[in-house]
Amino acid sequence: MANNNEKMSREEAGRKGGETTAKNHDKEFYQEIGQKGGEATSENHDKEFYQEIGQKGGEATSENHDKEFYQEIGQKGGEATSDSHGKEFYQEIGEKGGEARANQRDGNGSSDGSNDGKMSREEAGRKGGEKSRR
Repeated sequence: MANNNEKMSREEAGRKGGETTAKNHDKEFYQEIGQKGGEATSENHDKEFYQEIGQKGGEATSENHDKEFYQEIGQKGGEATSDSHGKEFYQEIGEKGGEARANQRDGNGSSDGSNDGKMSREEAGRKGGEKSRR
């Protein structure tokens, strides 16, 4: 759309320029400039910057999506993880989770060190990890 002076608007000029650039460059070009932009941004911003934009993005996403969206992406993520990791991965994360939970509970004074014949939390985590991959 042209304005009264028969000049292109900024929006139209930007759109046309983008279309021309897209015709003249391939995927690798965009990957390269994206990487350069990411590197420049990381040099100019600190951890707090990324935390803030991450929080804003998370809030915007939660405002725009419902429970089913999160269930679907969780399912896809779980399937992708399952496809790319073996039994040992699940054993390791199960054991780490069990140890972290035990340390968390022990830090609160809820365990006196005796297990009364029960399985340790670490062992339960390891076994849970083994079970999830069977």
